[in-house]
Amino acid sequence: IFQADVEICLIDASCKSPVGRFWNGNSLIYILQKAQHNEESDSMEEPKPDEAIYASELLPKESSGPVALPFRRAKQLVSFYTMAQNPNMTHLKMGEQVVLPPLWIRCDGSDPEHTYWLGAEPLKAGNKITGINLYMVTCDGPTAAKACSANLEELKMEHKMRHHSSVVMTKGFARYELLGAAAMEDTMVESESNIFVDITWDPVDKMLEMPPLTAAATLNISLESGDPRSPVYQQYRELQFLLALAEGLKTGVTEWPEPLESELTVERVQEFVTGLKKQLDGFCVSANKNETEKLKSDTAAVNGSMKSIFSERGDLDFAEQLWCKMRGKAYSYQELIECFTLIIKSLERGEIQPWIHQGSSSLLSKLIQQSYHGKVEVVSLSGITPIQMLLEIGLDKMKKDYVSFFIVKSSICLLLQDYFISTSVDLQEQVHRVQKLHHMLEIMVSCTVLLQFKHENLFPLTQICMKYYKENPLNEKHAFQLPIRPALVKKFYQNDHPELWKVDISSGHGQKEVRTTWQVSTDPPVEHMTSDNTSLFSDSTINGGAEERMYFIAVAQCSQVPFT
Repeated sequence: IFQADVEICLIDASCKSPVGRFWNGNSLIYILQKAQHNEESDSMEEPKPDEAIYASELLPKESSGPVALPFRRAKQLVSFYTMAQNPNMTHLKMGEQVVLPPLWIRCDGSDPEHTYWLGAEPLKAGNKITGINLYMVTCDGPTAAKACSANLEELKMEHKMRHHSSVVMTKGFARYELLGAAAMEDTMVESESNIFVDITWDPVDKMLEMPPLTAAATLNISLESGDPRSPVYQQYRELQFLLALAEGLKTGVTEWPEPLESELTVERVQEFVTGLKKQLDGFCVSANKNETEKLKSDTAAVNGSMKSIFSERGDLDFAEQLWCKMRGKAYSYQELIECFTLIIKSLERGEIQPWIHQGSSSLLSKLIQQSYHGKVEVVSLSGITPIQMLLEIGLDKMKKDYVSFFIVKSSICLLLQDYFISTSVDLQEQVHRVQKLHHMLEIMVSCTVLLQFKHENLFPLTQICMKYYKENPLNEKHAFQLPIRPALVKKFYQNDHPELWKVDISSGHGQKEVRTTWQVSTDPPVEHMTSDNTSLFSDSTINGGAEERMYFIAVAQCSQVPFT
């Protein structure tokens, strides 16, 4: 029978499971929820049984999110599923029995226990279904932290009585936030950056206990680039100019920055070239050194943490120094042409013989190398050539910057050479890989400044990031995971409340294992909780002048029903 009020989604291992907090299975699962019909679909005729229904039509609409079914309807559907999986129901004449994926149904919490999930999972012995696990997840809240009380011994006794168990095991889990998503000053924009630690241990001695130092811990790091408070914000701005050039090279339209200084870039480059001329004439032997020192002072618009973590290199060659003169300061295509015309003419006349790093592959570096032999090929500064020339020297410079940082901080070198700084791919791909390097830089610097990580921690974290980015595109929402000892970060959470704390009480082994979970969390544990239930929630409430955190309390219970 076509159930018009229900829609179903098939969730596989590549998707985040909506019941992951309460169920540790990793197979395909069915999610049942209330069907959402828009006006257009309501006016259309009913679908025919043999018509294909596409996944996009089954998924919840982005604007509204998933909608739960009434509790009584959910119980009815669980009964249908259970009968379909029971081999003893021969009178239903269903033909050959097929083992279905586990089923989870969103409930609206309308029952006295406030049930928000009902689940069912077949138990198998080979290809034969021997029974079924039935799950029930209830939730209350938000409530003040002091009201989050439960007795561990009572929970263990309830589990023993329900499942006729003589021995139970307990396992704890706690999540602490080390870096909150904070609103940027003077803006309404919020950062998605987050650093939190997940800690597991056993046994659990009392409710809401702090994890012992012998526990297993995993650091989860998810950082977005571009926070003005970041110690590497200047490098982010430099990268943005590089990206604007790359986009201009691809589309033919370049977004130039607004002029912030009265001095023209051409005048700045002219002064730079004049200094090199004097050096060649012998009037200023230390000009190159002085120029580098000047560049260091030019980039002093960074905070104290920045200077000790990521400072301007002291070995900038001519092309890199030219990039520093022009990054974010070239305000037009014509100005770019004038700058490169000035430099190329100086090279052709032999007025300057600047030094460059070996291995540089940019067009400007090749022209400089040719000038050493007294002959410079003719370059037509038209079309995309000027933009490509500036992009190339910027790429060379930023690659060396990142390599220098990673070698000093985490002793990573060989891993960088074969992928992140390769010149065998096109410019757009090189830019994409530099973006990955910058994201890794943001992560390393944040861990160094905020968590005071040393080399022994930065080295494995760098390896994890590099392995991920050698196989995946840029993804600043990805959470990088690093196994650590709790003692490494305990001082950051020991005086704070956990974002999530739970205890699993279990008995039995294998398919006979049954579990009871009790948890508290600062965020709603169920995404489809109605607005009436969640509108009262906030990160903290002011009560008598003191902040008081609010929590949701959820309980997941399991019942095992044998068919044989």
